[in-house]
Formats: sequence, C-alpha cells, structure tokens
Amino acid sequence: MKFGFQINLDVKDRPCLVVGGGDEATEKTQKLLDAGAKVTVISPTLSDELKTLAASAKILHRGRHFKASDVDGGVWLVMNTVKDDQVLVRDLYSLARQKGFLVWSDDQPEYSTFTMPALVTRGPLRIAISTSGVSPALAKRVKEDLEPLFDERFEVFLEWLDAYRVHLQATEPHVEKRAQLLRDAVAKVKLHAKIEFPKVEKKAT
Repeated sequence: MKFGFQINLDVKDRPCLVVGGGDEATEKTQKLLDAGAKVTVISPTLSDELKTLAASAKILHRGRHFKASDVDGGVWLVMNTVKDDQVLVRDLYSLARQKGFLVWSDDQPEYSTFTMPALVTRGPLRIAISTSGVSPALAKRVKEDLEPLFDERFEVFLEWLDAYRVHLQATEPHVEKRAQLLRDAVAKVKLHAKIEFPKVEKKAT
C-alpha cells in the first residue's frame, strides 16, 4: 500500500479539466472554481448546475467525449468522474505520465497521481481525511461525524484568532513571544471524541 505526501495545491488561474457532467463532476468543478482554477468540463451532457455555470461563462464546456488533444496546451490537472470506462482511465493515466499533468479518476487510485481526501471545512479550517484509497466510504463517514463539532461558533473563534494574529504581528516585535501568545490563545481548545467500529480479527502475517 502506498501512502501519499499530503499537500494543498494552489490551482489559482491554472487550466484544469473535469471529464464528465454528472453530480460528481459538479462537485469537483465547484471546488476547483472556489479555489480559483480555470475549468473546462468535457461531457456530452451536463447537470443543471453545470449548465448554469457554462451559460454564465464561469466554465468552458466541450459537449463531447474526451479526446487526447484536450490535454494539449498546458493543462495542469484533470479530474475524471466518468465511471466504468477503463480505457479512458488508463489513457488519462498514460497521458499524465507522458505530459506531466496531475490526474484523478474516481475510485481508481492505482490510475491516479493524487487522491482526494474527504474534507471537513469551517471558515479557513480544513481537516483532510484519507484512507489512502482503502475506503473512501469510511473517510466520508468520519467526515460526516466530525463536521457537527465545528459549528458556526467555532468559525467565530477562528475569525477572532485571525484578527488576534494580525494584531500581534503589528504590536509584538518579538517572534518567540508572539508565537507563545498564539499558543496560549488555543491552549484551551480540546477535541473530545469516541469511535465505534465492528470488531474484526487481525490477519495473520
């Protein structure tokens, strides 16, 4: 099993492709747009949400199936949401290796150059949850249980913390003292959790 190296990608103004036009493509397209990417969606059909984005020129739509030439001209990242098309999955992976772009295919980690963690978001907070491709369903389940813990009150705290950090940068010249004050500000933050899961026998090695 391979464990990836976790990073956050800056996709602002980067040309990105989404292959497919359904619900999964809609979600991935919106996340890319939220991150500032320039998105092209390639699919004969589109969800209503994607149609709206295309009509308002927030995305470029190519109303056909994917072609190898779609990755010419400096495409940086491809997200493939088309299921049950192994030829497409393998072709995209091969092209990614040849041309040097990043590729993700839904539920195909062995033919992806990166994986998508389940993400808990609240304001600027991001908590990524990954099982390294073992069980995306489990990652999603953990995400769903964590999300209610970080409610609107926590977002208010994050906003205060950001303002406090900016204030200290302007008023406290000593780096270590500033860092200690910021550590003190979060010292009382505690996460209380309990997990339940089916008991299974450990596989003999």
